[in-house]
This record gives sequence, C-alpha cells and structure tokens, in this order.
Amino acid sequence: MIFAAILAGGDGNRMGEVDKPKQFLKLGDKPIIIQTVEKFSLNSKIDQIIVLSHKYWLNHTKDLINQYFPNSSNIVVIEGGELRNDTIMNAIDYILENFEIDEDDIILTHDSVRPFVTHRIIMENIEKTLEVGACDTVIPATDTIVVSEGHGLISNIPNRNCMYQGQTPQTFNILKLKETYENLSDEERSTLTDAAKIFVLNGEEVAIVKGEVFNIKITYPYDLKVANSIIKDAKLNVSDAESSEQTVNLYDFST
Repeated sequence: MIFAAILAGGDGNRMGEVDKPKQFLKLGDKPIIIQTVEKFSLNSKIDQIIVLSHKYWLNHTKDLINQYFPNSSNIVVIEGGELRNDTIMNAIDYILENFEIDEDDIILTHDSVRPFVTHRIIMENIEKTLEVGACDTVIPATDTIVVSEGHGLISNIPNRNCMYQGQTPQTFNILKLKETYENLSDEERSTLTDAAKIFVLNGEEVAIVKGEVFNIKITYPYDLKVANSIIKDAKLNVSDAESSEQTVNLYDFST
C-alpha cells in the first residue's frame, strides 16, 4: 500500500500577525492545506491520506477536510507530534494499528504548506522508493553555499555542483523508517529533524527526485504573496491557452 502523510502540526509563528496557523490561510480560493491535500487525493496510486494536525487545531482541520472532501473515505485527520519526526511516527503508528503492512509498503511525507507539488514529483517519489527504499525531493542549489560553523567566519565554501536544496515529499519504506527511527537515541531524536538525514546517517541509500523551483514552502508573508502570484499566473495561462487553443501551461501541477 501507498500512504501519504500531510504534515500540518506547526503553529506558523513565522507568518507574523495572523489569527491561525499558516496552513489554514487562504491561497487563491481555498486554504493552503486543502490545495495541498488535493494534489494527493487526485493520485490513484495513493491508498490513504493521513493529515496530521496540531492538537489545538484538530477539529478545525477535520471540519475543513469534511467540507472540501465530503465523500472521501481515504482521508483521515489525526494529531501530530511536538517535533516533525514525532508527527511522522504518529502517522506510522496509525498505519500499523489500522492496516496490514508488508515489506513493500511506503509513505510519502509532505509539508502541508507546499501546495504546488506536481503529479510527476509524487509519481517519481513512489517509483524511486519502491526501487531503493527511500528518496528525497531536491532542486540544484543556484546560489553559492557558504558554511560558517562559528556563525561569524566562513568555514568552507563547498562545490555548488554537488549541492541541492531539499523540498518534499520525502518518501520511505514504512517498516525501514520505523526501525531506523526506533534505533535513535533520545538526543538524536531531538536533534535530527530530517527523516532523510536519519536514513543517510544510518548508512541507508536515499535516492533523489528532481523537484521544481515553484514547489515552494509557504513560511513567511512574502512566500504567501509569491504563492498567490503563482496561482494567478496559472489561471492566466489556462485562460490564454483556452482562448488560443493551446494546451501548454507553465504551472501544470498535474504533470
């Protein structure tokens, strides 16, 4: 089976003066989290979508899912954890309690505030993980990467050709992820916040899937402005294509 975990446990405190976590803010005509869940709900390969919410916003999240997906039987909302990996493990625990899992079953983990993920990215995550056991979505670093271990002086400037910026989804073999996480010490669990890094440090192979520059994570007010511009531009592209009988759309998230 193939599961998708939509990570919506954050409180969005970097978004500034807003009355709700960022995942519930409007993007276009829908909340960001709904725009994100839609991308996975349209994929026939995914058997179950698990939305993991902050405990104080659990009922609100359930209400939104019921409003926008009233007839869906494969979307469930459960409580997330304090840290990112805790939230992922809550999803794993839910899966193990409710489904019969075998050695080939996988889980895609995705930020609820990264709504522009494409069908191609999702499909390549599935394919690579079934082949390798884990994968991460990345884009090549375009700026020079500067390392400053003392936070005042440059320690290193690595070769940019080997550098990538991480996005999501990150996708894993379910049983291998659980085993790897349970082997961590308490200190490692609190400091290693990236599940792909846990795999790498444990000597496991992690494949990479090409992301997209527009697959942005909405974290700050500026990001939300950019995201709304993408939505607006996508609608204009569709309108122009229809009027000129063209089928090309720069932001075709179905591909």
